Amino acid sequence: MRVGVIDLLVDEVPSRHWLDSAYRGVFKKQYAGIVPQAVSVWCRQQGHRVCYATYYGQRDPGDLLPADLDIVFVSAYTQASGLAYALARLYRARGARTVIGGPHARSFPHDSLRFFDLAVLDCDRALVEDIVQGRCDPGSVVSSGRRLADLPSVEERMPEIRTAFFARGRPVASTTVPLLTSVGCPYRCDFCIDWNNPYAVLPSDRLAADLKYLARHWPQVMVTYHDPNFAVRFDEVVSVIEEVPARRCNPYIMETSLSVLKGERLRRLRATNCIYVAPGIESWADYSQKAGLGRSAGPTKLERLVEHFSVLHEHGFGLQANFIFGATGDVGQEPVALTKEFIERLPFVWPTVNVPTPFGGTPLYDTAVAERRLLRSMPLTFYYTPYLVTRLAQYEPADYYGKLAEIYSAIVSASMLGRRLMSKATWGIRTLHALRTCGMRQDLNVFSRIRRMLLDEADFRAFHEGRSERLPAFYHREFERKLGRYAELIGLRERAPALESAGVGRANGRDSMAGPPPRDGAPAPFPTSI
Repeated sequence: MRVGVIDLLVDEVPSRHWLDSAYRGVFKKQYAGIVPQAVSVWCRQQGHRVCYATYYGQRDPGDLLPADLDIVFVSAYTQASGLAYALARLYRARGARTVIGGPHARSFPHDSLRFFDLAVLDCDRALVEDIVQGRCDPGSVVSSGRRLADLPSVEERMPEIRTAFFARGRPVASTTVPLLTSVGCPYRCDFCIDWNNPYAVLPSDRLAADLKYLARHWPQVMVTYHDPNFAVRFDEVVSVIEEVPARRCNPYIMETSLSVLKGERLRRLRATNCIYVAPGIESWADYSQKAGLGRSAGPTKLERLVEHFSVLHEHGFGLQANFIFGATGDVGQEPVALTKEFIERLPFVWPTVNVPTPFGGTPLYDTAVAERRLLRSMPLTFYYTPYLVTRLAQYEPADYYGKLAEIYSAIVSASMLGRRLMSKATWGIRTLHALRTCGMRQDLNVFSRIRRMLLDEADFRAFHEGRSERLPAFYHREFERKLGRYAELIGLRERAPALESAGVGRANGRDSMAGPPPRDGAPAPFPTSI
């Protein structure tokens, strides 16, 4: 069989803006997932002719795979669903069967089937073989029914790794290699696609073999751990990394909870060459357990976080903190003031502040459906920051965007950028801060524009207040700008999603065909999905 595998890392056709091109070519390229590469390896090992590609905005996505394929696997985040749907129509017109996996397929499988032949929830080698051999009925949502237990080794994935991350067959300064030590998460955050996916560690012998291979062949290449919550079983995971002599350990970055990052563990992480961590804070009123703060909230939580992040900084880690503004417990001006104080007191921590996005299969989605707060005609490709796809219970839309703009203005101010560029961080982190500052300034412009429309345009305000289901022309224009010529493949009425019923959509972990970030679509400085 002639098999294509494409991992969609961005949601737009190639940008003409130099900043977008630079950010995507240097950093976005590194977001490629592990399991799309595994699908490619499994198909190749079964004797099929395979073409694997990643799309990070480098050129026309329709030209990345050959035109004469028998079957095409597409991995996509919900943010990239519009482009994925358009490409599915293109591949079908060329005679290929189409399969979608990744976070979007897990969250919105039935909507995906409007455009794809199959939608995959959980995937392993046996299921991939069944799909390629035509043993799955078209129009089906399919799953292995098993927890992901094994993946191809780094050595087996090297052809895909070269394609995804290298330049002219060699690693460059920004190159990363993704690894996975575990699946699932012990916490039950209502917004997260891993909320009902129990934590489990993958076989340690595979991790040990991969680390030794990289230390021997690519000793300076950065490792990114794509675990939803790295080293929850700390000793079990880190002891494997410690088997590689410290002087030969590849540098690595990961996402975990603050409750893991404490005491003697910090020394062990630094000794094994961990250089960057990205804990989730989420909200000033909720989710304190995963930060190891019990029921702390408000100013008390701020003081404890400032102390904890300062200790992490003293150990030499690059740091990111993930927030959601608009969570259930956020009320009034206090979360804005606390976030701004956090930013001011900890300039060495990069803050990401996200709009609460209800992905299918999460409790947040089910609540939004049950309370009729979901903007049902909003295309799924807008399920990411800076777009609001629900009516928030505690903020009016214009007020919310004004407060969000206030937070972003603090993050991207000239004085804050200057403090970050003058820090002792590595050149790579300082470059990342500069690029992300420019990107967040673009988001700030979108916030301000949406707020103006909410104040000035009655039909736009009626849509966001839930009094009208007619999609404003602004979103149609944005949809068409993002997809370029591919927008013609999706009609105006088709842009409204076929939403899952509450409790039906499934977002059970990241152990399927691919998977973004800590949360589907959440920004990150490195790949956080498999």
